[in-house]
Amino acid sequence: MKRMPPNETPQAPVRKCILSGERAEQRLLIRLALGPDDSVAPDILGKAPGRGAWIGVTADELEIARAKGKLAGTLQRAFKAETVFVPADIVERIRINLEKATLDRLGLEARASNLISGAEKVDQAARSGAVAMLLHAADASNDGAGKRDQSWRVGSDEEGSGKAGIKLPVDRDALSAALGRGNAVHVAIIDERAAERVKHHLDRWLYFIGCSNGSGDALADVRAETASGNTDS
Repeated sequence: MKRMPPNETPQAPVRKCILSGERAEQRLLIRLALGPDDSVAPDILGKAPGRGAWIGVTADELEIARAKGKLAGTLQRAFKAETVFVPADIVERIRINLEKATLDRLGLEARASNLISGAEKVDQAARSGAVAMLLHAADASNDGAGKRDQSWRVGSDEEGSGKAGIKLPVDRDALSAALGRGNAVHVAIIDERAAERVKHHLDRWLYFIGCSNGSGDALADVRAETASGNTDS
């Protein structure tokens, strides 16, 4: 089984994945909530009332656990419930909710003027060192993404480092709709705190769907630690 991202900050709340038994920062895990009708639903924001259980596995791993009945059995024990109903589409529900949470967060940051879009504007901000996070739509051309990445490296004084923005698993139409802007292909977040807020949702989304098409700083630490196999006991 693929190892989930480990706990990075000792002071941060830590939870245990009910499927793998590994511990990780709560921000990297996904909460499943038990409803009054004994059905399980994803609680992406972690605010639903009642009992909850945490998972830190990929979509493929979760689907295998669901199909084999392991997920239902584990949740039954975690919730100390006689019956637990796990929807057949629970994996897809989680994926959709993670995507929505990330795009909604980007929309909020756009309305707060914490990000910019458009090749020229992104290049200008990147070269001036004002970019905290760089994102590309899934259908951005390699040439276009490469030019924005290069501008970011120049502005960060990291030429030759391979530093690059993250290609999102959604196209420009979906990204534009989320931001309320036309033809948003390249997006630069220009506020450090805003970048952290986006990173919280983006890390979980990309990890869950097993996405490895980006090499941005937002996932660099998580991926490096995951690859090394370091985990908390």
